[in-house]
Amino acid sequence: MEWFLKYRPHLAVHVAPLDEIGAHGHYQLSIVDRDQLTRILTRVFDADEFLSDYGPRSLSRYHAAHPYVSHVDAQTYTVAYEPAESHSGLFGGNSNWRGPIWFPTNYLLIEALRAYHHHYGDTLTVEVPTGSGNRLTLAQAADELARRLTRIFLRDVANGGRRPVFGGEALFQNDPHWRDHLLFYEYFHGDTGAGVGASHQTGWTALVANLLQQDEGAPCPYCKVNLL
Repeated sequence: MEWFLKYRPHLAVHVAPLDEIGAHGHYQLSIVDRDQLTRILTRVFDADEFLSDYGPRSLSRYHAAHPYVSHVDAQTYTVAYEPAESHSGLFGGNSNWRGPIWFPTNYLLIEALRAYHHHYGDTLTVEVPTGSGNRLTLAQAADELARRLTRIFLRDVANGGRRPVFGGEALFQNDPHWRDHLLFYEYFHGDTGAGVGASHQTGWTALVANLLQQDEGAPCPYCKVNLL
């Protein structure tokens, strides 16, 4: 790090300060600094943009009323917020990350928030949701996102014990032979949490098991790590 600060200062200016000592006496390599991180999270935790009841969306809900439009070679291309499957037939009608909730990116977001909390400690808080006045540390914000993601699979007592993951599928919601056999969908509806896409995506959606384990009191993976 000292070598880069001395011999490559033109590279160091494009990342967060490399000589800033964290809450636990370590240094952190990050693309964004404290102010940039705070501004990013203001959008992430905005319920009118990325934050849903079941985790962050992959595209801001702002684009439901304000689609992004690009004009290229006399062709018009539009990207709008689509909470489930895409209206376009491209890529087999896949959503192309236009609004659904995906586990791999959200899991990485949670891990990043916990790493940032390890650096900043309780000195950095964010509003969750944005505008609510409810301020959380980054570790608490990560826990809140984890709870929203796991809520997809858990029974909603206030809604008759229905599981959001099964959406309007009466067989899966009610039949005793099906209702407790969960499916690991590829991604999830950006507003309702219902499972969408392939139903056997254990390669990444099974990360929910890790989030549930952490919620039961498993130690933070950064508590004994000295990040350089």
